[in-house]
Amino acid sequence: MNTTKPLSVRGGKTYEGIPFLRVSGVYPFDAGQTFLCGQCFRFDAVKPSSAEIFGTDEVYGGVALGKYIEVSSPDLDTVVICGADEEEFSEIWEPYFGFDMDYGEIIEKTARRWGEGSRIAKAADAGRGIRILRQDPWETLCSFIISQNNNIPRIKGIIDRLCREFGAPVRYGERTEYAFPTPRVLYEADSDGIGHARMGFRAKYVFDAAERVTFDREFLDGVASAPDYMEADGMLRTIKGVGPKVSACTLLFGFSRYEAFPVDVWIKRTVGKYFNGDMPEKIDFGELAPYAGILQQYIFNYERNCGGGEKK
Repeated sequence: MNTTKPLSVRGGKTYEGIPFLRVSGVYPFDAGQTFLCGQCFRFDAVKPSSAEIFGTDEVYGGVALGKYIEVSSPDLDTVVICGADEEEFSEIWEPYFGFDMDYGEIIEKTARRWGEGSRIAKAADAGRGIRILRQDPWETLCSFIISQNNNIPRIKGIIDRLCREFGAPVRYGERTEYAFPTPRVLYEADSDGIGHARMGFRAKYVFDAAERVTFDREFLDGVASAPDYMEADGMLRTIKGVGPKVSACTLLFGFSRYEAFPVDVWIKRTVGKYFNGDMPEKIDFGELAPYAGILQQYIFNYERNCGGGEKK
């Protein structure tokens, strides 16, 4: 699904000389909904370094793909990115944010398939600003290994400590942030060194992933090029600590396998309300099967942030 509306990209520089972009035609996109829906752990609401660019808009800052950026969405059709120029936008950030996909069409098809008054259509409408980020596969794999039996604030803390101890510095004006560590760096740190990030039993799983990717340089490419979902899933699950949910999250958020439908206790308990009592393996998504993971994010957001549509 490629959007037919052309993007309008205008660039400039802040008073400190940091490049920024104002892009229109990205409908529908909401920075807060996208960064805070549980798919990534490196972005938070921040006080912007260049207030003249963002005005009073809520701003989210973080490191992705080895670069630090600050992002706001003044409205659902506009995104402001500080820390990126026009060339980087077309090469990095347009794909990263999925601005080459028509999410509006997915929302419309959801309403047509299940009815505008259905709970899943209401969830899609409420979460219409969410876009699945195309994150770095290695970082995504490790992040969701760390996410097991964990909560989001603690996951973010572990990843932040891991990056500060083992990641390469990333400069942004006068500030220094840190990229996600490479597989080899984490392998050489071994599980004891990785454990300094206070991730508990997960350290041995991250180490196993680092060892695999360090010595099998084609492993992640092999997952990416797997001809079908089951083969890609099977490959990931040969890594210690990677079960069905971690694999599904990694494939959805790190490999753009939008058909992945991660299932945890939360989803298992609530998903039946959206699909006539069906459990995930029984749902007939029809023409929306290739985008089941996007619907999962709408459900997660609706349950977590909108009370599942229940009147209070």
